[in-house]
Amino acid sequence: MNARTGFLARRPEVLQGTNLRALAGPILICMILGMMILPLPPFLLDLLFTFNIALSVMVLLVSMYTMKPLDFAAFPSVLLFSTLLRLSLNVASTRVVLLEGHTGPAAAGKVIESFGHFLVGGNFAVGIVVFVILMVINFMVITKGAGRIAEVSARFTLDAMPGKQMAIDADLNAGLINEEAARKRRTEIAQEAEFYGSMDGASKFVRGDAIAGLLIMAINIIGGLIVGVVQHGMPIAAAGETYTLLTIGDGLVAQIPSLVISTAAGVIVSRVATNEDIGTQLTGQLFTNPRVMMITGTIILMMGLIPGMPHFAFLVLGGGAIQLGRVLKKNAEAKKASAVLADVLPAAAAPVENAEASWDDVALIDTLGLEVGYRIIPLVDKNTDGELLKRIKSIRKKFAQEIGFLPPVIHIRDNLELRPNAYRIALKGVEVGSGEAFPGQWLAINPGQVSAVVPGTPTTDPAFGLPAIWIDSNMREQAQVFGYTVVDSSTVVATHLNHLVVMHAAELLGRREVQALIERVQKDTPSLVDDLVPKVLAVTTLQKVLQNLLEEGVPIRDMRTIMESLAEHAQRSPDAHDLTAAVRISLGRAITQQWFPGNADMQVMGLDANLERVLSQTLTSGPNPGLEPGLAHTLLTQTEMAMGRQQALGLAPVLLVQHALRPMLSRFLRRSLPQLKVLSYAEVPDTRNVRVVNVVGAG
Repeated sequence: MNARTGFLARRPEVLQGTNLRALAGPILICMILGMMILPLPPFLLDLLFTFNIALSVMVLLVSMYTMKPLDFAAFPSVLLFSTLLRLSLNVASTRVVLLEGHTGPAAAGKVIESFGHFLVGGNFAVGIVVFVILMVINFMVITKGAGRIAEVSARFTLDAMPGKQMAIDADLNAGLINEEAARKRRTEIAQEAEFYGSMDGASKFVRGDAIAGLLIMAINIIGGLIVGVVQHGMPIAAAGETYTLLTIGDGLVAQIPSLVISTAAGVIVSRVATNEDIGTQLTGQLFTNPRVMMITGTIILMMGLIPGMPHFAFLVLGGGAIQLGRVLKKNAEAKKASAVLADVLPAAAAPVENAEASWDDVALIDTLGLEVGYRIIPLVDKNTDGELLKRIKSIRKKFAQEIGFLPPVIHIRDNLELRPNAYRIALKGVEVGSGEAFPGQWLAINPGQVSAVVPGTPTTDPAFGLPAIWIDSNMREQAQVFGYTVVDSSTVVATHLNHLVVMHAAELLGRREVQALIERVQKDTPSLVDDLVPKVLAVTTLQKVLQNLLEEGVPIRDMRTIMESLAEHAQRSPDAHDLTAAVRISLGRAITQQWFPGNADMQVMGLDANLERVLSQTLTSGPNPGLEPGLAHTLLTQTEMAMGRQQALGLAPVLLVQHALRPMLSRFLRRSLPQLKVLSYAEVPDTRNVRVVNVVGAG
């Protein structure tokens, strides 16, 4: 006997339980059909009517203790089977009533007799009224309301499915969930839509059951009179009373469970999914506000003092509500005091057994953060509509328009550890810039050509490092006359923030932003995206190419051209750096226009012929070429000198080199000379004239 056979031999009860549960549905269907066809004795009818009542109570309790509708996903099927069970019981009891009703009230069993005599006092007129009222409540109020809620919920759930699916995809792409969790959430969304759709249809069963019950009652009364008078020779009055009481008892014993099931349907579709059952929700939200309880109790007490009112009932309930409000208020104050005391007590007074660490203790770092001292808080205060908040919104919008993607939200918080007027800009939790701002004062920046010095506090412009002075408001116009560039404190922080955001654009382009760009392009050219990503090019490679472009100051607004170029070259070379070079050639016109607008001659820097030859030999020396220390020092020194001459002429610091040398020189020179831009001859359009005005390595 192998291990699998031995396991099955040791677990026969598991297989037996599974088989019995699988047979429950067919057995129930056969039982329902049998009750409609075969005659049943009164004793068995009593058992089945009792089972019907117990089933309805169970369904109601299960619906009240579920946390969300999908916890009771079988409810539409339960509603169908319970309706069929009640109708089959009506058929079976009708057969017994018409055949044996002339023998007395107990002809159809003790349950029907009890409902016909005890609940309505043996008065068939009262029984008819009670039965009709129950039908109206069930049909017009509960069932109709539950059906309407299910219909609207199904419509809203279907409308919200695309957004929920996109949210799941975004969480998956951001790495917040894995494939299994994403698949489970998609399944839950589909099941939720199917559940409300099924509930919308299943509510029609209860409405039909109510109508059928009304018709069955009329048919039983008329049929009983005919059978009792014609076949059994009973007086009309005696036959009417006997068969009417039996019919009313039969109807009540079937419609009361129907009313309970309808209530369960209303509870299921009307509740909002939380981590609490419906009883906890009601008590936790209805009886927790002491002010509400005390006002309600006062109103009831005042009504009880009106002459002619039942004083005892009103005074007792009003006093009880006021007392409950006082108790709730006292408990709330005690909780507040204990919370304050817990904050004041030292950490040593904490309980020895601390809760286990969980993933809720892991705090994700904000991509972009701005921390301010307490004197800068008015600039970012929502209540006072701080000026810096408006500028930050403008920064994100301008960045999206000029760079080509929407940067992450900038999270602002106060930091009491900073100096009162200091601020700190963090990228992924690491400080990338800091400075000071003085609300109410102005920063006069010296562009290098001022005619006089204004009095104030000397400082440095935090964005570009220019000499500046903090001045009072009354010196603003005078500083402008002297040639200063004068800006307010919020502009200082916003300019610094904008400068850093643009400088670190490559690091801000994450997987989520790339996916959003792909979806944006897909709206205009779906075939281009479908043919490229991810069939030919992985999303990670596309992200690396875009980051390479941003690192060299190339905007990615023209995503269509970028993706068309990638589609053309990706099959030949999957390397991100090779693809970046190919994309730069496709974007050559935009790159040159960025530094040399218009159609004027491009006045650039070039490489000395001997230096260019040495660099070309270095490039072909191996798979990972590197510059010798002496050559690297010479190249850096000569480039810095040529760049100084270029800027002295008021020209853009652009170095034009061979296409093969451009990637290596750009990576090397970008570290020490971030303002220098390295272009290749292949990126210059044929329509532009080039003039080399400064040569690197000539001096």
